[in-house]
Amino acid sequence: MNEILDFINTHRDRYIEELKQYLAIPSISALPQHAGDVRRCAEWTAEEMGRIGLANVRLIETPGNPVVYGDWLGAEGAPTILFYGHYDVQPVDPVELWESPPFEATIRDGEIYARGAADDKGQVFMHFKAIEAHLKKTGRLPVNIKIILEGEEEVGSANLDEFVKSHQTELAADVVVISDSPMFDRGIPSICYGLRGLVYCQIDLRGTKSDLHSGSFGGAVANPAMVLAQVLAQMKDRGGRIKIPGFYDDVRPLRDEERAEFKKLPFNETRYRKELGAPKLFGETGYSTLERVWARPTFEVNGLLAGFTGEGAKTVLPAVSMAKVSMRLVPDQDPDKIAKLFEDYVRKVVPKTVELKFTRMHGGRPWMTDFDNPYVQAAGRAIEKGFGKAPVFNREGGSIPVVATFQEILGLPSVLFGVGLPDENAHAPNEKLDLGNFHGGVIASAFLYDEIAQTR
Repeated sequence: MNEILDFINTHRDRYIEELKQYLAIPSISALPQHAGDVRRCAEWTAEEMGRIGLANVRLIETPGNPVVYGDWLGAEGAPTILFYGHYDVQPVDPVELWESPPFEATIRDGEIYARGAADDKGQVFMHFKAIEAHLKKTGRLPVNIKIILEGEEEVGSANLDEFVKSHQTELAADVVVISDSPMFDRGIPSICYGLRGLVYCQIDLRGTKSDLHSGSFGGAVANPAMVLAQVLAQMKDRGGRIKIPGFYDDVRPLRDEERAEFKKLPFNETRYRKELGAPKLFGETGYSTLERVWARPTFEVNGLLAGFTGEGAKTVLPAVSMAKVSMRLVPDQDPDKIAKLFEDYVRKVVPKTVELKFTRMHGGRPWMTDFDNPYVQAAGRAIEKGFGKAPVFNREGGSIPVVATFQEILGLPSVLFGVGLPDENAHAPNEKLDLGNFHGGVIASAFLYDEIAQTR
């Protein structure tokens, strides 16, 4: 491995300049005006995969954005890694809060700022560089590897399940590796063994055919903004427990051993609160902050819209109101079941004074693996070699729906091998990736392939 490590250390400045090119492409999948940029990013990704030495590189069309595929299958008898990531990024709004242009990567205090730096271009790119180092110095990899990178992760991966189903033979492997998650904390590398699932819905209420003067009509008709507030207030009690009937029926309880391990982690609630700028933390009674974020389900209002919101005053009764709502799920909750329970409850509590439109949007299943499985342990050894210390094992509050898809359709275990940080601002202004973590991640990725090769 010495010559591979020397190659990585020698070329670290080049890696940053190349990453800047990748980050300059505004591949925002949620905005139709960026469809051309998304495709251009897919093509750039494919060109880079070919340049570093991968074979069979191509764009595979879907009803939405293409999947980029490439492989190297020259390690006869060795395990096969299926690496998954995404090349699309989140919108940048509110752009005025960015300290530097979101698609002009800028380095400040050892971190690179740009949309997609951490989620997920930077973490994909570290694997590209690790693969390149192996192939340039030895002409081979210690494992076989297949790479699929999608362009719709940030809009719910609507076409990915069908892609996986229709390419099962081509995607056959031993383990999935995904680098799209943060470490536990700065200076504390980690391996994630659990993810929450997701249900996302929209509630629309209409009271009248148009906005009305609140003096002329106030008291005669229901105000959809007030009705919506009252409906949402019925979703949780004062202790943070969700009131949707049946919501907790399938929740897998935390084991005492796991709660004990969480308590050992170097987590400071006071620092956490201050970094968030919150006057006080809040969550479900009876659980610690880490337990709430990693292992308990949630109900959150993600957006509200109603009436007049400009400067000054306008005495109006809004005709409509809208809320976007998400629920994070834990093993063994089913997103379809939870969505139906939520819809049934909403229809029960919404009064007949307004018209209701309920829309189910995207979702995904929760996932958890045993952290003593051989691939997770191999990843732990690689992280230790890349970062100089053994990782902690933790769950993650976010969702990567395709992890459950790989398990259900392909029967594959997954390893989450992320090097982001909790403060990386992945979906917010000033997204960033620590360059020390990026470089350590390239080294750890190079070791990962060697460690997984030794599991057989």
